[in-house]
Amino acid sequence: MNPDALAMADSLDRERKAGRVRGPLHGIPMLLKDNVDTADRMMTTAGSLALAGSIPAQDSTVAAKLRNAGAVFLGKANLSEWANFRSTHSTSGWSGRGGQARNPYVLDRNPCGSSSGSGGAVAANLCALAIGTETDGSIVCPSSANGIVGIKPTVGLVSRAGIIPIAHSQDTAGPMARTVRDAAIVLNAIAGVDPRDSATSSLRTREQIDYTRYLDANGLRGARIGVARAKFFGYSDVTDKAINDAVDAMKAQGAVIVDPANIETAGKFDDSEFDVLLYEFKADLNTYLTSLGTKAPVKSLQEIIAFNDAHKDQEMPWFGQEIMIQAQAKGPLTEKKYIDELASNLKMSRTDGIDATMDKNKLDAIIAPTGGPAWPTDLINGDHFTGGSSTPAAVAGYPNINVPAGFSHQLPIGISFFGRPYSEATLIKIAYAYEQATKHRKPPQFVPTLGDS
Repeated sequence: MNPDALAMADSLDRERKAGRVRGPLHGIPMLLKDNVDTADRMMTTAGSLALAGSIPAQDSTVAAKLRNAGAVFLGKANLSEWANFRSTHSTSGWSGRGGQARNPYVLDRNPCGSSSGSGGAVAANLCALAIGTETDGSIVCPSSANGIVGIKPTVGLVSRAGIIPIAHSQDTAGPMARTVRDAAIVLNAIAGVDPRDSATSSLRTREQIDYTRYLDANGLRGARIGVARAKFFGYSDVTDKAINDAVDAMKAQGAVIVDPANIETAGKFDDSEFDVLLYEFKADLNTYLTSLGTKAPVKSLQEIIAFNDAHKDQEMPWFGQEIMIQAQAKGPLTEKKYIDELASNLKMSRTDGIDATMDKNKLDAIIAPTGGPAWPTDLINGDHFTGGSSTPAAVAGYPNINVPAGFSHQLPIGISFFGRPYSEATLIKIAYAYEQATKHRKPPQFVPTLGDS
């Protein structure tokens, strides 16, 4: 919890009474994922006890923009420790600092993804809005599993400065909210050029967009939407049915459906993606820890691994740190293997992947199931992830939006809308029209387990 939350709220209330309203986020309560730096009395730890007591010298750019917009920070949301980049057998939503996050729809089910606490908190009405981060699936999967809207922006639309990293080629922060409108409002606040993050430099030549202008209930009319079936359907009958129903709903709203519109390279770069993330995790995390200066409790990935070994009872009671050990063994980002794999991944996910599919079929967006209903949380065996569609957009660095698409036995199912870089406005228009036509979201009832009521 943020010890200054009430003081922030009181100050913003006084501003409002004095006639100053900063915008639609003025006085709105939010949670930040616990890998988003704040220079206040809250720690930023990525859920790890290795960073207990770490208070950065300055706000992350995302936090600074939200403060300026008038948001009230209620606290930091729990996450899968180190954004779920520690173990090959991890349980999503667990961290040494925060324990196990739950799914508010069915409490013994998993909230999915590293932004698990952000997703669960928004769904449970613990806050109005939250910030999540994604490298591959960590905004859209918890949004799907918790029945909310999540926007994974184009890499470079939102600054990553002051956010504990996994990998600079795929990392981004994004809004998690109960409606497309709320998510668009947050995206307005956090998008923009930042000298602290060179990935945002291309925005200097782009017109600043008010994403709320694209909240068009008729936005599906005439939109060409492709259904990516190969690799993304077939692992869950109830999920397939929900997305097929979504296709019918879009047709009824005037969309032109191209089915199938498969991404021919899907599944061909999964192993090389993981290898690239290992390289970048070591380099980027060491850079972040160095930026904390002399106050950093740990100063390198190697020191984190040693800390975990020395505190096994607290940090590794359920699963280990195999991914961290693999990353530590990697060489520098100048190695030919890393350079070649990154270039190949970008070509397969972009040029030969999403771009080729959209060009061939003249599409405005591609849709696919975000993932199936949440699985039971299992600390012994780890996650039982059955399938998802986040990887092409994640590796390409392209935008992806999850919207609730229905339920199976009280568990939410989500649909993903993804497309070209910086096409957030188009995707928001389509996603909003789908949301308004279907209105699938309903609040959770905190059922202990399936079969209870």
